[in-house]
Amino acid sequence: MNAATIDLLHRAIADPDTQWSLGTFGAIAEFSRDPDEPVTLRQSDDAVSAVTARGGIAIRHHPRNRALASESIARSGWNQRIALCLSEADGAMGGRATLTELGADIGALRASDRDSILFDLGLGAPHADFCVRIDDPETAAQLRRHAGRAVFETGNPAMGLILGANPHRVFISRLGRIEVYQPIPPASGRSPEGPHTHVLPKLLKNGRTHPATEPIPEGWVPCAHLYPPHPTRDGFGEARPFDPARHDAFQSMIAEFGSPEILGLKQRVRDAIEAQQPPSAISGDRHGRAGIRIALRQLKAAGHVSPVLQSWLQNLDPAGLEADADEADLHHD
Repeated sequence: MNAATIDLLHRAIADPDTQWSLGTFGAIAEFSRDPDEPVTLRQSDDAVSAVTARGGIAIRHHPRNRALASESIARSGWNQRIALCLSEADGAMGGRATLTELGADIGALRASDRDSILFDLGLGAPHADFCVRIDDPETAAQLRRHAGRAVFETGNPAMGLILGANPHRVFISRLGRIEVYQPIPPASGRSPEGPHTHVLPKLLKNGRTHPATEPIPEGWVPCAHLYPPHPTRDGFGEARPFDPARHDAFQSMIAEFGSPEILGLKQRVRDAIEAQQPPSAISGDRHGRAGIRIALRQLKAAGHVSPVLQSWLQNLDPAGLEADADEADLHHD
């Protein structure tokens, strides 16, 4: 890990407007905190962490951590994130496919949780373990009876026991962990604000480590993500007036941690529109084409008004002409 990545993590953990996630396609833990929420922050030479009454996150400074900044198309706007990646070999975790007892959680973020027992749910992702932490001996004893079985196996009562116990959820990768202390919402309920988890068995069956829209290089896996403040949405995903400072801040992150090819492609689009050139076929792969559309949407969001921009949108991104209301989840694009 280079000094720039360490500096990025130190700044991000101190920013209450930065959000985080850890998981896989179909199972994810998210961490966020309110600006005025009491928090215990740690910024050291080996890790950063933030712990509140609702949950916590810790990210280690792994020497081979590779930060990758990128953007992707949402319904009418765009998403942005920085993936913290390791090679598939460095990022490999347990890969367990059945409920497995792991013992006391000696790595818990709070000392009071370190005697509680971790059970890996066995969701099978190669680069993350998805666990629950049980502090009740009776519940732990009941779960042990079902160890070695898939938690979603027909007739397996393990998931019912877990839902009834409402334990902490602890999602772990080689770069760190997110812990969620808030209750699990009912099946018909909405996820709470702040730290929470999602486990979606249908998506897990795809076996993907990340969405296809995210340009993670071959042979690498995202072991955590951070989401710097978005220029057109607040932390709850609600629309807000375009914030040029937030936009410029993330564009600087792309320049440092992103794809120079896509950055150059976006600049060519902006230059062409500034020069009042008509829409042209700018070549690019799947991610490059998305970059062109994002450049157009960002110009529109920033208040650029011209017939030329309208023409580019009409030809290359008609969806970008639609209303700006965008209910897409920042972390599930």
